[in-house]
Amino acid sequence: MEIKIRDCGPVSVLEVHGRLTIGESSEQLHGALESVIRKGARKVVVVLNGVPQIDSSGISTLVRISIQLAREGGTLRLVCGHGRVRDALTVTRLIEAIPAFESESAALANFA
Repeated sequence: MEIKIRDCGPVSVLEVHGRLTIGESSEQLHGALESVIRKGARKVVVVLNGVPQIDSSGISTLVRISIQLAREGGTLRLVCGHGRVRDALTVTRLIEAIPAFESESAALANFA
């Protein structure tokens, strides 16, 4: 799995490519998210368009980080187009807890 981190103004954007499943990939995403939070990020967007598959471990990682950010006065937004990952987020109702957008620009605009 590959994670590209960049700043878009006051928002940290993590672009994820590869399967987000139990084991190393979920731990890698959690570590990357922890890193941006430690550096002071309070507005975070995770782009999941490059993720072909997500399991309960990947979903758990997103939930934990969302809760952590909320406790520190921050917010998490997801970018996820149509497909298996959006279906998984919908079935688990995560999409109701963490706002998900079709495009990165829509997610960034949501912070304005």
